[in-house]
Amino acid sequence: MTGRTLYEKLWAAHEVEAYDEGVSLLYIDRSLIHEVSSPQAFEGLRAAGRRVRRPETHLAVADHAVPTRDRDRPIADPLAREQVALLAVNAEAFGIAHLPLTDPRQGIVHVIGPELGFTLPGMTLVCGDSHTSTHGAFGALAFGIGASECECVLAAQSLRQARARTLRVNVCGRLGLGVTAKDLTLSVVAALGVTGGVGYAIEYAGEAVRSLSMEGRMTLCNMSIEAGARVGLIAPDETTFAYIAGRPMAPAGEAWGAALAHWRTLTSDQDAVFDRMVEIDAAAIAPRVTWGTSPDQSAPVTGTAPDPATAASEAEARKIARALDYMGLRPGQPLIGLAIDNAFIGSCTNGRIEDLRAAAEVARRGRVAAGVTAIVVPGSGAVKRQAEAEGLDRIFFDAGFEWREPGCSLCVAMNNDRLEPGKRCASTSNRNFEGRQGIGARTHLMSPAMAAAAALAGRIVDVRGTAA
Repeated sequence: MTGRTLYEKLWAAHEVEAYDEGVSLLYIDRSLIHEVSSPQAFEGLRAAGRRVRRPETHLAVADHAVPTRDRDRPIADPLAREQVALLAVNAEAFGIAHLPLTDPRQGIVHVIGPELGFTLPGMTLVCGDSHTSTHGAFGALAFGIGASECECVLAAQSLRQARARTLRVNVCGRLGLGVTAKDLTLSVVAALGVTGGVGYAIEYAGEAVRSLSMEGRMTLCNMSIEAGARVGLIAPDETTFAYIAGRPMAPAGEAWGAALAHWRTLTSDQDAVFDRMVEIDAAAIAPRVTWGTSPDQSAPVTGTAPDPATAASEAEARKIARALDYMGLRPGQPLIGLAIDNAFIGSCTNGRIEDLRAAAEVARRGRVAAGVTAIVVPGSGAVKRQAEAEGLDRIFFDAGFEWREPGCSLCVAMNNDRLEPGKRCASTSNRNFEGRQGIGARTHLMSPAMAAAAALAGRIVDVRGTAA
């Protein structure tokens, strides 16, 4: 009998019923709920007179539309104010745990889930957000769902899903000095392309992946969706278990030992067969920056914007030309030296304590350049408190960065944090789509250290050459 992949093991463990053409009814262990994608789901329950089947398996928190300043005042934007208030009303009405903005545990869904121990290996976990793949860093089968699917999970604790094919991305060797999980992530997305992972569940493996911290693993799995894959997985190991131990919602006592015994079985078998294999050389990866309007449109920071004339097809040439036009770049233009107006350090991709430490290490070397607005937005209240205990907030403040309250912030222009048309931003977020950070805004994705270095220089630089 052929061995099974991690994805296949997780799928089989949660399959309630199998239908035709690879579709199954899956049991869902846990779900995260935020204010933007949930109103329709709760309204559907009310209209049908249904209750939430297992309220204790859900956790609600507002993050997308929340302001990152003036938390002691009413939310200025009327739509955001209504969304945040409605989440609280719905959570109370249906008996679901809710973390209000005043709760010290509040933060981005994909940050608080792991830090509370709500996310655990071997689980199925869903959320009405495409970056739910983040939780796959723990060996959980986690994926984003739509509003109608949110209603199904609330009512039935299960979902009909089509089984994905399996893709293993093996990252050989180790990352070089100054190269981070974000650079690896952008390299993977560039290698696969924006549709390369469609229909696949990606399992990341290899020495470089095993060497990543949990924060780094979450960054990698977070952006699986940017290559078209709804699921990104990393087999749990001692690094995973050390991170989970002692978390508020993690197993304890005898239950911890039983959990560990099970979690250690959550690996792909040696003879497991993947539908596709991709190998990446970690040593060949340099700090990367996006030049276009899709996360796969990136290059080493030492590179240049591409020339549409060299594209493999006419359609690709048009795509490149449109991106360059929107970004205000010319073919062959070096990425190093591009002047920026803004810098953003935060998001569910790079708003964890490790990310803030890396950015602060660069920030301590100087001050934000004249004319640049730089903000740091912790991914959660816990991250913010830890950063402040370590003095990172003072480092940022002294360097001229703004220190904000937790939230999605400039990752998505659903709140008061948005860029003006034509402004160029060095951003640690996950998407550089047209208008993602504001109408006409120009986004360059990069690592926290790279974004901090750009803020100080007032232009995109190679962080490897900025050490004091």
